[in-house]
Amino acid sequence: MFVPKVHFELIPIKNLVSNQEYQRNLCVPHIKKAASDFDLYQVNPVKVSRRNGINYVFDGQHTTEIIAMVSGSRETPVWCMVYDDLCYEEEAGIFANQSEYVRPLTPYDKFIGNIESGNDEELVIKELVESFGLTIDAKPGRNRICAISTIQSIFRKYGYHTLRRVIMLCVATWEGDMHSFSANIMNAITRLIITYGDELNDEIFKERLGMVSLKYLARTAKERNIGALGYAEAMVIEYNGKTKNPKLRLKIDRLHMRVIS
Repeated sequence: MFVPKVHFELIPIKNLVSNQEYQRNLCVPHIKKAASDFDLYQVNPVKVSRRNGINYVFDGQHTTEIIAMVSGSRETPVWCMVYDDLCYEEEAGIFANQSEYVRPLTPYDKFIGNIESGNDEELVIKELVESFGLTIDAKPGRNRICAISTIQSIFRKYGYHTLRRVIMLCVATWEGDMHSFSANIMNAITRLIITYGDELNDEIFKERLGMVSLKYLARTAKERNIGALGYAEAMVIEYNGKTKNPKLRLKIDRLHMRVIS
């Protein structure tokens, strides 16, 4: 009673049908991206309902299209998990509820998995984070970074040295406060670094922003703009303070000249 009545077959893609009404429209950008990063070990069996001699795909239509694109042929066979006793309504029900009891991987789960597999990017980021006495964790806390997708994005877009400077400014300014490692804070600092470069004086940043509570910074950011841009504007306001010297002031309008997602 705990084993589905199925059998496995290698079926050419051309002999599979995926045009049922309950199916999603094919996402071509997803297919192209997955094809460009194709990994044979990530391919799952396609679920097929065989009715009246026709193989109806009810889970895996994108898988078949990705393999067809990579192989260049719809003659290519794929492993199929074939059900012989389903009606159309049962297929639709299985399709609609297939992900309800699946626990998706979190960014932390993926990060740790890549660490264990020896992936260079994650190993470099882990070593960098730990060099500041911090840890990468799934649960927030002092000296812990939970915004894993954020630090990976900064690393990929702007490189090791930018990420290092971001983390250094967070640590030096707010001394490990868990809220200082939020996605908005780190993305805002990244925006400052990319926008102003060497004009951004790290010592001034640490001194002036260190005098401001993160709660106050959050309130100012909310009043200024949405997300990381609001935080970046709030940081520039505090950084400039009452300085009259134009050479030491950062022009806040320049933040809008370059968008960081």
